[in-house]
Amino acid sequence: MPYPSEITTELAQAGPGRLQKFERYRSQFLPGERDMAVYVPGIYDKRPDLRFPVLYMQDGQNLFDPATSFGGVHWRLGETADDLISRGEIQPLIIVGIYNTGKQRIREYTPSRAKKLGGGSADRYGRLLVSEIKPFIESQFRILPGAENTGIGGSSLGALVTIYLGLRFARMFGRLAVLSPSVWWDRQWIVKYVAGRRLNTRPRIWLDVGTQEAAHTVEDARALRDALVKKGWRHVNDLHYEEIEGGQHSEAAWAQRAGPFLRFLFPPDKLAV
Repeated sequence: MPYPSEITTELAQAGPGRLQKFERYRSQFLPGERDMAVYVPGIYDKRPDLRFPVLYMQDGQNLFDPATSFGGVHWRLGETADDLISRGEIQPLIIVGIYNTGKQRIREYTPSRAKKLGGGSADRYGRLLVSEIKPFIESQFRILPGAENTGIGGSSLGALVTIYLGLRFARMFGRLAVLSPSVWWDRQWIVKYVAGRRLNTRPRIWLDVGTQEAAHTVEDARALRDALVKKGWRHVNDLHYEEIEGGQHSEAAWAQRAGPFLRFLFPPDKLAV
């Protein structure tokens, strides 16, 4: 259910959100520099008494700006969030788009080392996220504490590192957006990881796949879904699994899923001070 009308009116009157850029961020755990683009909802500046949930997204250059996105097609994530917030359909939230570093993307987004493709630096990327970027963002913005207010998301290899880090750091990340995950990596390594992972808490997970992606992609996504169900996730309650008919492996396709996953992961809740 949307927010009550008086809250929805306040959110709508606050206007659209804004983007704040942090450039050339350096880490002690990984080489190179990376930019971050942070979406801040319109209500943020109107209500300095409020704190907000946060969503950390991989491949951040593809989210907000066609000038930086792959193929010039972006997710329109800021516009989608603006629309849903103004209609009271989701919590006003902060979205952190962490840019990938190009050639290092495969290495940083993969949790194991494959024989021919290499990779396997997701643990170091995780340390960058939880030990550096997360505290930095919390020092710059009014963020609600706790895993229940903290999400992580991505698509393709970005979704692979999302499900991996989301389960490895389940006490930190309570909401996961896993779009078209690269379950194929290293002979379904992630499925085996889920099956063997001991968890005291279960993050809320959006998991999807398009039917027009690469061969075996739907089959792989189903294997990941089944592994999660065997570990206790339940459809509707804490897991949404969807196969999008005709959905492709592209920025345009993921843009169409932005609204649905935001509604599932960040449904209306009380505005928190």
